[in-house]
Amino acid sequence: MRDEIIACLNEPRQLEKLYRANKIPFKRAFNTLYPELKGSTIADFWNERLSYEPDELNWGTGRELVFVLMAALIAGLIAKLPAFFAIDQEFFYPRNIGFIVFPALSTYFAWKNNVSIRTISFIVGLTLVGLFFINFLPDNKKSDTLILSCIHVVLFLWSILGFAFVGETRNNEEKRLSYLRYNGDLIVMTTLILIAGGIMTGITVGLFALIGLDIKTFYFENIVVFGLPAAPIVGTYLTQTNPQLVGKVSPVLAKLFSPLVFVMLVIYLVAILYSGKDPYNDREFLLMFNALLIGVMAIIFFSIAETTHTTKSRPEIWVLFLLSAVTVLVNSIALSAILFRISTLGITPNRVAVLGGNVLILVNLLLVTAQLFRVLSKKGTINEVGNAIASYLPVYALWAAIVTFLFPLLFGFR
Repeated sequence: MRDEIIACLNEPRQLEKLYRANKIPFKRAFNTLYPELKGSTIADFWNERLSYEPDELNWGTGRELVFVLMAALIAGLIAKLPAFFAIDQEFFYPRNIGFIVFPALSTYFAWKNNVSIRTISFIVGLTLVGLFFINFLPDNKKSDTLILSCIHVVLFLWSILGFAFVGETRNNEEKRLSYLRYNGDLIVMTTLILIAGGIMTGITVGLFALIGLDIKTFYFENIVVFGLPAAPIVGTYLTQTNPQLVGKVSPVLAKLFSPLVFVMLVIYLVAILYSGKDPYNDREFLLMFNALLIGVMAIIFFSIAETTHTTKSRPEIWVLFLLSAVTVLVNSIALSAILFRISTLGITPNRVAVLGGNVLILVNLLLVTAQLFRVLSKKGTINEVGNAIASYLPVYALWAAIVTFLFPLLFGFR
């Protein structure tokens, strides 16, 4: 995006087209580029234009509002299907939790990006394949492959959402990084909406209780069940129409938590030595260890996605490098533990899934760590670090599809 802005700097019409096609990436790239262009009439104009923040929220067009409200209503109705048709909740929700929200978000971005009919057909086709496959799996609650499919079908739908987000520019690594930034912004916005909704719920239920009316059951079954799936849909709408709402919060959180997580991780690894716990012989501890690994990896990736467009200071690059290096160590321990368990206890669907996930994460972290080292050595740029993440995202999508669709067949649905 930086190179495109520079190339179009003396062509106002092309610059305007570039902005309208990718507003948020354009703004982020321009803000990092502006110090080099300061003094240019066109650059100063765009700086004022992009820096202007309206006093009121931008609620978008009437069509967008109607679309979002309809999407939230449909998501709520899907969540209520077990009540409407007497479907077993233990059957419905584990298999279909992702289908309540992700198709609505994918539809929103496909509509916003004005994608082709071919792309829409591809998105709809993949979604329907996932929907029918997961719901026709044998209803064996003790089946490991069923549990793995239910978990990974959510990641599969997340990948489809990313496909809709990037639109026709699916090979654009900047757009893929924008998808990661969107996820970070969405987490912040959805959390704020849920906190506000939780406060409202407590006040409402409490007020009715004061006058002797117990509305708790009714409220949770008819209001909350619609509100929960609506939160990420409304959150997405707000982050896309008002990027300034959390555009400054996400980078701050990334800068704040990266060093804190690094310190926590180092202390935790030292504490493991004194606790007597180890992931080689304790299955539950290994699961928690891998959950920690995924959480830390997500923080690294979101931080790098923000850093590529907010700052290039060496202290922050050092923090990300050290955090990545320590996470590689954590991943190596987890990988050796699962290999040990496979060699001593045999192959199971869970162990193979964890093994594959750990290998993919380790390779990606090594690539990211190597690129961060190049940046510190002044042999590379922070954008190359972002590219190491963006170019690897399809690999995660492929693995999610393999676990979702092939594992039940390969392991005989056990």
